[in-house]
Amino acid sequence: MNRIKCIVSYDGALFSGYQIQPNGRTVQEELEKVLKKMHKGHDVKVVASGRTDAGVHAVGQVIHFDTPLMLPVERWPVAFNSQLPGDITVLTAEMASESFHARFSTTGKEYRYKIYQEPYRSPFKRFYAHHCPFDLDLEWMREASHYLIGTHDFTSFCSAKTEVQDKVREVKEIVIQQVDHEIELKFVGNGFLYNMVRIMTGTLIDVGMGKLAPYEVKKILEAQDRGQAGKTAPAEGLYLWQVFYGN
Repeated sequence: MNRIKCIVSYDGALFSGYQIQPNGRTVQEELEKVLKKMHKGHDVKVVASGRTDAGVHAVGQVIHFDTPLMLPVERWPVAFNSQLPGDITVLTAEMASESFHARFSTTGKEYRYKIYQEPYRSPFKRFYAHHCPFDLDLEWMREASHYLIGTHDFTSFCSAKTEVQDKVREVKEIVIQQVDHEIELKFVGNGFLYNMVRIMTGTLIDVGMGKLAPYEVKKILEAQDRGQAGKTAPAEGLYLWQVFYGN
C-alpha cells in the first residue's frame, strides 16, 4: 500500500461541510467518489486534517489515503482534477510514510477570516467574505487580540457543541490587516476548537464596533463561559489557509 498526501483547495459555498453526511453534498464525498472510480468500485477512505463546516472554504486542506495503485505521484492531481467538480482542486500530491496521518500528525493550522466594509452587500462577495458596513476600530481590535495570544483555556471561545474535554489551546499569532475595503484576520495556532476562530472573530468585531473595550476580552477569556463572548461570525468569511506538520 502507498500512502498519498495531498493539498486540496475548495470553495465551500455549495457544500454542507467537509465530512460525509447522510444528506448534503460534501467535499469528502466528492473526493472518495473519484477514488472509487479509480479503484474499480472499491471504497477508499480519505482522511483530512480536520473538518470544515458548511460554507467554510479551504486554500490548503491536507488529506491522505492509502492505495495499491502504482500511479506516479505527480499524476495524482491530474487524475483527480479531471474528474472532480469545479469547486474542488487537488493542488499537490506526494508520497507519505506509513506513520503520517493528516489529522493526528498536525502541529498547527492557519485560518484567515475576510470582512468587507462596502456600504451595501455585494452579490459577488456574499459567499466569500462577511459584510460589515460599520466602521471598525482596528487598533482596538489589535489591542484586544493580544489577550488571546498564548496558551489559554478557550471555553469562552468555542461552541457549546464542542465534544472535547480539554479546551486548552495555544494561539501563536493574530494579525489584522486592511486593504481598501477588506479586512483580513489571520489566526495561527497549534489547534482550534469547534467554531473557535469564528467566535474570536465575532468578539473582535464587537470590540471594533465599540460594544466591548479591548481589556474586556481578557475577562471573557478568564470567565470560561461561552455566553460572555460575541456572536459566531458567519461561515462564508472563513478559510482554512494552511496546515503545519513537523517544524
